Amino acid sequence: MSEILKQELTSMNIKEAQLEKLKSIFPEVFTEGLKVDWEKLKLTLGESVDVGKERYGMMWPGKAECFKTIQEPSIGTLIPCREESIDFDNTQNLFIEGDNLEVLKLLQKSYLGKIKFMYFDPPYNTGKDFIYPDNYSESLDTYLEYTGQISPDGKKFGTNTDTDGRFHSKWLNMMYPRLVLAKNLLSDDGVIFISIDDNEVYNLRSICNEIFGEDNFEATIIPIVNPGGRDYKQVAITNEYMLVYSKSDSMQLNELEKEVDFQFNDLLGGYNVRDLRNRNPKFHSGNRPNLFYPFYVNENVKDANGYCNVSIERTEEFSIEVKPYNSVGRESVWRWGIEKARHNIFLGDFEKSQILAKKKNDGGWIILEKNRRSTTKVKSVWDETEMRTENGTREIRKLFNQTVFDHPKPVELIKKAVKIGTNEEDIILDIFAGSGSTAQAVMEQNANDGLNRKFICIQIPEPTIENSEAYKAGYMNISDITKARIERVSQKISNKISIDNTNNRNKLDFFKEKDEVNKDNLDLGYKVFKLSKSNFKLWDSALVKEPAVIQSKLFEHIEHITQETEQEAIFYELLLKSGFELTSCIEKRTLFGKTIFSIAEGQLIVCLEDEVDLEVIKAIATMRPSRAVFLDNSFKGPNADALKTNAVQIMKSNGVLNFRTI
Repeated sequence: MSEILKQELTSMNIKEAQLEKLKSIFPEVFTEGLKVDWEKLKLTLGESVDVGKERYGMMWPGKAECFKTIQEPSIGTLIPCREESIDFDNTQNLFIEGDNLEVLKLLQKSYLGKIKFMYFDPPYNTGKDFIYPDNYSESLDTYLEYTGQISPDGKKFGTNTDTDGRFHSKWLNMMYPRLVLAKNLLSDDGVIFISIDDNEVYNLRSICNEIFGEDNFEATIIPIVNPGGRDYKQVAITNEYMLVYSKSDSMQLNELEKEVDFQFNDLLGGYNVRDLRNRNPKFHSGNRPNLFYPFYVNENVKDANGYCNVSIERTEEFSIEVKPYNSVGRESVWRWGIEKARHNIFLGDFEKSQILAKKKNDGGWIILEKNRRSTTKVKSVWDETEMRTENGTREIRKLFNQTVFDHPKPVELIKKAVKIGTNEEDIILDIFAGSGSTAQAVMEQNANDGLNRKFICIQIPEPTIENSEAYKAGYMNISDITKARIERVSQKISNKISIDNTNNRNKLDFFKEKDEVNKDNLDLGYKVFKLSKSNFKLWDSALVKEPAVIQSKLFEHIEHITQETEQEAIFYELLLKSGFELTSCIEKRTLFGKTIFSIAEGQLIVCLEDEVDLEVIKAIATMRPSRAVFLDNSFKGPNADALKTNAVQIMKSNGVLNFRTI
């Protein structure tokens, strides 16, 4: 029988991925498999290898264990929760309830290099403000016990007290693996903002220099969070910090607006012109298809300043095609999506159009927007009144009519970071979601400027304190507060949006820009997923090597899918572990009475039926997916082996080489 590949059921193997990167650079230093000849590597690198016992760097108790933690794949999964979501089938926003370390591992395949912006507000290590697992090497089991999903066995989460002999070490052991895994998800042009205070700012800066590289340190932003000062010692502290690191030198922050004199005027007021092409060469058509499209220029229709009219559609009049190529002919992208561009073009009234074209001296064309604002670089001190800590508390109280969360970050603080760090369709990650300030900031900023950013927020279901306002209000854990806040913000925006097409302004209190916002184009939903054990019974390599124990486990694995598993939960686990985003386009279809799932326009086909026949296999094969996945036990009957053999050949004959079973 032809061999069928087995579907991977763990998260990405970080160690193997790193070795593959090294092998692509230095293939000569590898022996059989992925074994490194260390002596040959040292010879290859020559004097660049530091072999001394004393070297510059940061060490602490537990650092070696951090690397083991990073390299250990996850065998968990994320279970979809439709009933707790809003617009589950259409939204691109995610809220994930679970231990952020384990969730980051599960996101490695699907979101590797795809996150443009991260905002982290980790525990400041004040002596009581973060929980951590006693045993880092068993984080999934620890989490499941902590949340009551499996019976406890002595493992627990506890608080890091300042009387502990390894107070700072435990905080570093918590932060280091999370930052390493987060960096993997960051895009080449990505940026991370991390809030912190005096307790750990030095240690955080040191490990970020190690993880992101000292050259990628961009700034320390100083928000003035309490002008009156907090009396900790003999100096009243008025500020916190935000460390800013880039993934590489291709990261480019947006500038902020400022008042200027405009060069031109039209019916809507003054404006300057600005290149619509994104000048960052890392933006290309392959990863931003909605931002790579042609404009068509009508050279015969010009305004008083010599600028020409443009269209999205080619016609006899609009016949000159312009794509976003840079000066050396390399693909770039536009800063606006095609729908926003179409909305800002008026073919019948050229003066109202917000997009223009100008012929260059070399005969080429440049596409321009009417820029009604000018910009300046963001400053390192943020002292705006709305960014003070007390504002975050007021925002929570306004949403819930009570203080259900202590000291949340002010939304305006995160909105400012989001505004300078993101563009159209960028993904924003927050692994310490807390009360959900980041989700609110993203939704409101999207409503503010009409961009389509998406968020992924992760929060552990940490129990609220008994007799607290949150507990009395029925919020048993912090993740319940996060979900409630996102839902209330979504409803608030939906209720308050009112478009005035006459003056092209929005009436919402936090809308400050002139761009028209259409509620139908805003994503005000979110999908909820919860960290849980895998839907599949995975073999435990640490099993006691006794015949009776092994025999018992073998019988359990005859049916390796848990009985309580639902088809959708299996499907999303396969989606995640096959490297597809949790918000991928999914089409549910029926072939010869059997349900199949088509992901990303047929790139992946999943069939989870209990029994399949040749008709279904042939129909899926003719769809020519990049990968097809079936349940192993769906090949039933006395001719099961023959059916599998035929299935492999049918798939191969249709060009489907990645055919797997589970």
